[in-house]
Amino acid sequence: MMTLLCAAAAGLPWVLGHREPRRRVARHRAVDLAVVLDLAAAAVASGASVPGTLEALGVAIGEDDLAVVARALQLGAAWDLAWAEASARYAPLAEALAPAWLEGVGPHPMLVASADHVRSRRHQQAREAAERLAVRLVVPLGLCQLPAFVLLGLVPVLLGLL
Repeated sequence: MMTLLCAAAAGLPWVLGHREPRRRVARHRAVDLAVVLDLAAAAVASGASVPGTLEALGVAIGEDDLAVVARALQLGAAWDLAWAEASARYAPLAEALAPAWLEGVGPHPMLVASADHVRSRRHQQAREAAERLAVRLVVPLGLCQLPAFVLLGLVPVLLGLL
């Protein structure tokens, strides 16, 4: 009987026919901001200018915002005006590159510090979320564990004493 059941289970895919795997639809996912800052730091460290860095980043991550900012800066737009239409997501990048563009300061340390700050902030948020989850799980687990402890731990001992 068991052999017949196993043979039927093994032949089931053959009877139902071969299904083609689902094809994945290519979706554009946003690149992590810390990675963007690290890429910018690498580009600047290799000698790229601020507009060159932004243009290369725009091409590398598929974001037109950064390429538009780079073109605006190359055409002589003011820093704030060039970043006016860019996504607010890139504010740390703009803040790290601003001293380089406005005052001629080397941007590499600021970019590395910004990337570290983004990562530490994300780590802190994850830690806080885990702590909130632990607090929220205390009551449901307590409601499940306490009756089980009483039924499996105390009741047999009390019945054994009788």
